Amino acid sequence: MKTILVTGGAGFIGSNFIRYILDNTEYRIINFDCLTYAGNLENLRNVENNQRYEFLRGDITCLDDIAMLRSLDFTSVINFAAESHVDRSILEPNQFILTNVVGTQNLLNLAINKGVEKYIQVSTDEVYGSLGAEGLFTEQTSLDPTSPYSSSKAASDLISLAYFKTFELPVNITRCSNNYGPYQFPEKLIPLMINNARQDKALPVYGDGRNIRDWIYVDDHCSGILKVLEKGVPGNVYNLGGSAEKQNIEIVKLILELMNKPDSLISYVKDRKAHDRRYAIDYSKIENELGWRPLTNFRQGMIKTVNWYLENTEWLNSIISGDYQNYYNFMYGD
Repeated sequence: MKTILVTGGAGFIGSNFIRYILDNTEYRIINFDCLTYAGNLENLRNVENNQRYEFLRGDITCLDDIAMLRSLDFTSVINFAAESHVDRSILEPNQFILTNVVGTQNLLNLAINKGVEKYIQVSTDEVYGSLGAEGLFTEQTSLDPTSPYSSSKAASDLISLAYFKTFELPVNITRCSNNYGPYQFPEKLIPLMINNARQDKALPVYGDGRNIRDWIYVDDHCSGILKVLEKGVPGNVYNLGGSAEKQNIEIVKLILELMNKPDSLISYVKDRKAHDRRYAIDYSKIENELGWRPLTNFRQGMIKTVNWYLENTEWLNSIISGDYQNYYNFMYGD
């Protein structure tokens, strides 16, 4: 039975990936997470007693914590650990460079030391920058990041690929479009809007609300990463998308429709600095070479997502207090 070291497994995508692996494969999981504001062990409460799951608290930026991992037995590393919110990267970029760049290098060195079969760097389509009205991001699209967040992820991608070329570490990069689904921290668009709508609070929409993103249900992303783990050709980058381009305002209005709330709750606010206008993913490479494609219809995925948050208000309420409320007030006012 092979073991995957998952870093950042208490976050949104990482915790969904762990549940997906435990439900659909025979792999063992070691979850290594430092439990920042976005890392929450409640996300994994239903698997904490699974015999194929183990949690270790540690920080990928701390060499002493990394040294602790050298004595463990694992055959692959999947790095979800990252500072990931663009707004926060504008406020405090230093932490993004430390975690996303230095932390990644620490893990790459660990992977060489352990002689792993596969190292996967989980990245983002944001490293490509902003698209015009036409076209799609392919794996050959030039990197053109515009925020401290996306710049730090682009740097970690390049370092990872350099370790493949220099040290022959079997590296893959996955670059995915915007995820949605259960357990997402409510600073991100969809859970933020659901949370505000359920309380009949204003829904803050940046600028004119017409920024476009390609959306993918988180389980589809997880299935793509598993496919890359098992079949990905070392040194290759794989784009994963959901074939669901939507304007932000379309997302907000759909949430209000599904929750039977009025559009009058929408409140347009000052646009984010350097706000990329459009992202859209061409995932034909992974589809043609590895046989992966997204399976979740966007509207059905949104129905499942809205229902999950409304059925898990205790989880949501435990998060939207204290530091989160201070951050929200700073970003959007009262």
